Amino acid sequence: MSSEPLGTPVEAPRILAGQASSAGIKPHNEDNCGIHIPRNRSELAHKGIVAVIADGVGSSEAGREAAEYCVLGFIADYYSTPESWSVKTSGQRVIRAINAWLYSQAQRRGMGMASTMAVVILKSASAHLFHVGDSRIWLLRHGELHQLTQDHRLIVDRHKSFLARAIGGEHEVHVDYDRIMLEEGDRLMLTTDGVHDWLDAGQLASMAGNNHPEEAAQNIIEAARRAGSDDNLTCQIIEMVALPDMSGEEFFRRLTELPFPPPLSAGMNFDGYRIIRELHASPTVQVYLAEDPEAPVDNNPVVLKTPSVHFEDDPAYIDRFVHEEWVGQRLDHPNVFKVLKPRRKRRFLYYVAEYLDGQSLAQWMLDHPRPELSEVRRIAHQIIAGLRAFHRREMVHQDIKPENIMIDRHQQVKIIDFGSTFVAGLDEIHSPLARPDVEGTANYIAPELFDGFLPSPKCDMYSLGVTLYEMLSGGHFPYGSVDRARRHRRYDYTPIRHYNRDVPIWMDEAIRRAVHPDPDRRYGTFSEFETDLNHPNPSLMKSTSPLLERDPVTFWRGLAIILFAVNLTLLLLLSR
Repeated sequence: MSSEPLGTPVEAPRILAGQASSAGIKPHNEDNCGIHIPRNRSELAHKGIVAVIADGVGSSEAGREAAEYCVLGFIADYYSTPESWSVKTSGQRVIRAINAWLYSQAQRRGMGMASTMAVVILKSASAHLFHVGDSRIWLLRHGELHQLTQDHRLIVDRHKSFLARAIGGEHEVHVDYDRIMLEEGDRLMLTTDGVHDWLDAGQLASMAGNNHPEEAAQNIIEAARRAGSDDNLTCQIIEMVALPDMSGEEFFRRLTELPFPPPLSAGMNFDGYRIIRELHASPTVQVYLAEDPEAPVDNNPVVLKTPSVHFEDDPAYIDRFVHEEWVGQRLDHPNVFKVLKPRRKRRFLYYVAEYLDGQSLAQWMLDHPRPELSEVRRIAHQIIAGLRAFHRREMVHQDIKPENIMIDRHQQVKIIDFGSTFVAGLDEIHSPLARPDVEGTANYIAPELFDGFLPSPKCDMYSLGVTLYEMLSGGHFPYGSVDRARRHRRYDYTPIRHYNRDVPIWMDEAIRRAVHPDPDRRYGTFSEFETDLNHPNPSLMKSTSPLLERDPVTFWRGLAIILFAVNLTLLLLLSR
């Protein structure tokens, strides 16, 4: 029996939901709708509950098919996106993919395939809203109905208007997105124009708040039909019965479900693993080399990382420990430390990882105080490759430094330690724990994080730039003490060539740009940065460095010409 990876204990809202749809007076119903509540606890917590409504465009020959694809396609594809992605990223990418598919099908088949679309995703204590077209999302709170979306319609006059935006209508689609905080008792309602064009807000409010959501939705479409609606009619209603426990009692209970392991020693059998020896011990963790008898030879030995008993009653510490495994389980890249899936059910709090036979970059730097530039570039290339694996999943490592980079005996570079990693998808989930305002290690933290900015890949670029600077300068930092620079708001870059004349000007300037205190002035991508680390960029030669440093040949040639001209002038003056 395999064990699920540990995960941050989070909850989803509890809801009542109902929906109703009818063709009305039309022969076919070109509306479609769906509500999906995952059964899997992790999926429910990390991806949330989805409600989708779509209205096939009447002038589109395949509007019914388009609406059905919008609903079924969104629900299937959204839950296939990584758990680490934010709802906004997941939702927008899925909708754009649906739009591209419908548009390409329409071009291939020579018929219109377009639909409106409105999506509500309930995650933690928030509702995430996506909207294209003139289907609407409403909020009923304390008896008052609020329209949360704006119709995408082009008004010609008071009697005529046209749909200005639809899924599948054009090659590219702009998706409106919003996020609102929920309250217990709120009701969210989604309607197509066959409903809200025939009932005013007062009528909708009075019916949406009465009865079970299923009965209320049915009553609303019946009322719209009686009011003379000549279109298909669809309504969905979702009531927030209970939101995640804000007190944290359940959070803490689930966080401490597994007890801390007992002290381990060589030769011990622990949860099916045979302990070989202790590799590392600190006040916060213990790391053991172990053998898994059930694993293939190439997966042995393994490493067991266990928490320190000193933090048995510290929920924040346990959460960070659990978070590290959660992140590692979702990354699979040769330049990232691999966290393994346990083969058996765990009885204690620990996690299993690959064994790295090598040394930290910090130790490597002590052994190579004056490294070859080609070696520095080789290491930088592998770190960048590993960081891309984080960033593709909307993760920011936040603690890149020599101690968190390992080099194995095959010279493979691996990023380790995920305890500080920012995950966009987890950041959306309410936690009763007070988390640090800034994660990471002082001299490597990007300055914007101290000002309250959300972590971004450019923060990892800054940390990598500082690490490369340290490698090339013999252990120095670009701005000296970051605390002092931040206190005085003065980031005065000291060129690496001040410490190491072997570093070319253009490489020094590339690192200067990567560690710029203003993130907007850093490189836009790691590809640009790596290119400038490896090849002279003429624009980086235009620096404030003296000409003697930038181009000594030109300097001495120019000085010789000037001296020759001065001597010639003096000779002419003397001859007169």
